Amino acid sequence: MVVAIVAATLIVFALSRLQGDPRNVMLNVGYVSPEQWEAWGKQFHLDKPLIVQYLIWAGKGFFQGDFGESLKTGKPVLEEVFYFAPASLQLGLSAVLFVLITGIPLGILSAVKRGTIWDVVGRTFAVFGQALPPFWLGIMLILVFSVTLDWLPSGTRGHDASGWLDRLRYYPMPAVTLGWLASAGLMRLVRSSMLEVLDSEYVKLARAKGVATGTVIWKHAFKNALIPPLTFAGLILVGFIGGTVVTETVFAWPGLGQMTYRSIINNDFPLMTGAVLVFTALYVFAIFIIDVLYAFIDPRIRYS
Repeated sequence: MVVAIVAATLIVFALSRLQGDPRNVMLNVGYVSPEQWEAWGKQFHLDKPLIVQYLIWAGKGFFQGDFGESLKTGKPVLEEVFYFAPASLQLGLSAVLFVLITGIPLGILSAVKRGTIWDVVGRTFAVFGQALPPFWLGIMLILVFSVTLDWLPSGTRGHDASGWLDRLRYYPMPAVTLGWLASAGLMRLVRSSMLEVLDSEYVKLARAKGVATGTVIWKHAFKNALIPPLTFAGLILVGFIGGTVVTETVFAWPGLGQMTYRSIINNDFPLMTGAVLVFTALYVFAIFIIDVLYAFIDPRIRYS
């Protein structure tokens, strides 16, 4: 975890310096005196060597929680992240719900009913999910369900909704747009894992002993096929929270993805680098939790 996060900080810091001195972007060179230029550099440690700048930036960020202030709003980076995080968390959880109620059942059904029409339906669902670009899918959903049928609102988070039932109408289209690709991947992964387990010797033995089909599928097959989908599902959730730039832009959803997009457009280096590091920490922590959960799912796995 430590190595991964340190590597991420090095990459982010290096990318933030590719355009040269940040003062060239943050200040209007033609209207700044040499004294102001130097004073601004000393204030943000830009007069020091790059390695010293990196150590100061990374140390303040991880040990003091200070990633600087947004150049656009003047607010601390972490305050901005925490402000936009709830919207992304809500959208991410709704997308994960869509992924789980579609990807896992379709994967199991496709494996159990291999070669039937249900298998064709599941694989077709996966093909479309992996082939349709999310931005195009979102626009088509808006065109059909908002413009043509007028069933669902076209965007935003629903702050002006009259109640929680009305607010729920804002979630289906962004959740499907964000989750279909991941649902297709999870469905294929569950199907392949289930097929591998269903063809194993202990499952054949259970069937030969007369164990009920439901018990064979859910207790013997699904539980032992759960580790690859678990890894994928955990990364899906973290990816949905931090990597929703396209979906949030299409649906004007005020979350971390929209915040990151605007920080890039505005050349807001502190906000952009802070957001990337928060996303990296979430990924690393999620992978750690998933590794720990392996031992609870599969008794054969032990950590010493």
